[in-house]
Amino acid sequence: MNAEKIVTILKDSGLYGWEVNDIKTEGWEFYFIRHRLDQNRVKNVEHITVKVYALSEDGEYLGSASCEISPTASEEEADALIKSLGYRASLVKNRAYTLNTPCGAKPESAVLPDISAVSRDFIETMKSLPETESEDINSYEIFVSLKTRHFISSTGIEFTESCPDSMIEVVVNARKDGQEIELYRSYSSGACDREALRKELIRTFAFGRDRLTTVPTPPLGRADVIFSTEDACRVYEYFASRLSAGMIYRKMSSWKLGEEITPGGNGDSLTLKAVKYLPNSSQNRSFDAEGAPVKDTLMLEDGVARAYLGGRMFSSYLGLENSFIPSNFEVSGGTRPEAELRKGPYLEVVEFSDFQVDAMTGDIFGEIRLAYLHDGEKIIPVSGGSVSGSMLEAAGALQASEERVLYGNWLIPAVTKLPSLTVTGAE
Repeated sequence: MNAEKIVTILKDSGLYGWEVNDIKTEGWEFYFIRHRLDQNRVKNVEHITVKVYALSEDGEYLGSASCEISPTASEEEADALIKSLGYRASLVKNRAYTLNTPCGAKPESAVLPDISAVSRDFIETMKSLPETESEDINSYEIFVSLKTRHFISSTGIEFTESCPDSMIEVVVNARKDGQEIELYRSYSSGACDREALRKELIRTFAFGRDRLTTVPTPPLGRADVIFSTEDACRVYEYFASRLSAGMIYRKMSSWKLGEEITPGGNGDSLTLKAVKYLPNSSQNRSFDAEGAPVKDTLMLEDGVARAYLGGRMFSSYLGLENSFIPSNFEVSGGTRPEAELRKGPYLEVVEFSDFQVDAMTGDIFGEIRLAYLHDGEKIIPVSGGSVSGSMLEAAGALQASEERVLYGNWLIPAVTKLPSLTVTGAE
């Protein structure tokens, strides 16, 4: 059962609307124990997802339902699944909205990397790491793919685009005086950025070493907290989420276009962009999951809300005709070099057991696994306790570095400081 046959069934189904996402993935996978190849395999898979829409008889409601149809399914099985989807969609009572239609946009041509060369880059980078008797690599897994997506909709949208998609999972060991610890890392990217990956893993070696020499986190009460790892993305996801069409329509966010999001704040005025392309992102695409064209769009400009973005349903409710589901984000607006943000006493948390920033309530919470307490004179590795606070209060005082770093599909300030968060001590 290929996508073309599924489209034929859909055309004959009498459904109000439908979309087909046919994604073919070609790639290699490698599994290493330390630096010995344990196994590897070639991947060549296809996933076909179908989404259907059902309009109520009075035209007041539009429901949707989706599922995956296996390429090995028979025509009878596919037909039965599509009929089931149509019934399920008819039970959904969302207010009617318009679907995406063709706008003349076409996928941008891109130079695609050789996945064998990308695999080699990952392997050679891992072998180049400066391991020691106390810090080394336990194991790692490499997944390098080229994904080709063919999209077809009932409204006449059709395109094919390809993008590299890589991931490496690494377990680092650190040991001292009979104690041993493991640190897990996962990095997503388009291809392999040798320098960035090597830098991150060398930093992880240091975190593992310091984790074995920590003292309990003291109860600091209110303290300035610095975020300098991928956990900082959670802070900036808060801003993107509160500018999403879904949160605005459901009144989970009160931010209004043309207004400052933190009036009276004394922190940095951030600029947030949804961008079509970021170097080495695995999310570089010309169209979103529903067939809407992706465009470079200012969502937040110097602290002022400029655009809401999101899926078609909520965008339609808000009257946003040029909206889309963003996949890459770029944050700027830091006014100080990293060195300046690191002056004075603060707590730099580099390892959480979990770190969350609730987009609706603004609640910040994370349990500390490793942090560095800078008291103005010395640096003390600490563990235990937690960080908490509210982005509703902290956003206006946020300070960000001029320097930036790429984490997956987010380009953000390398250092983010949130003043006056609550730091509880380890019991």
